[in-house]
Amino acid sequence: MSSLAIIQDFLAQKRIAVVGVSHDPKDISRGLLRTLRERGYDAVAVNPALESIDDRPCFASLDEVIPPVDGVLVMTSPAVTDEVVRQCAHLGISRVWMYRAGGSGAVSSQAVEFCEEHGIKVVPGECPYMFFPHGGWFHGLHGLIKRISGGYPA
Repeated sequence: MSSLAIIQDFLAQKRIAVVGVSHDPKDISRGLLRTLRERGYDAVAVNPALESIDDRPCFASLDEVIPPVDGVLVMTSPAVTDEVVRQCAHLGISRVWMYRAGGSGAVSSQAVEFCEEHGIKVVPGECPYMFFPHGGWFHGLHGLIKRISGGYPA
């Protein structure tokens, strides 16, 4: 289970990469990228298949992002997450959030273990919307359900 302190620490950072941003403007990854920017984050997109998103550059990999980021929100398949966390360790990025709203999301047990072994603070699952102040009724309801069921981070 995620630690609320790790979540709060991640969200306290201002420069965040969103890895695995979709080309589809209606995709949740694009919505999260826009929301981060609207909330004052210096959020950058990473996807090797795209050159730009919303009239801003999209980077092919984390090592192309300058200046470097403080945290990485991973919105990829679990197999790709394994590679992303290795890049984070190599680049000295010490915060990783593996997105999950349903199913496995971006979470990989091997990637979580790798993060823990390499001193990377990791949020293994969860949807960031649930932790934004005034994140909307749906996300508030999601958080309430998780609290009632005992699944909300402590």
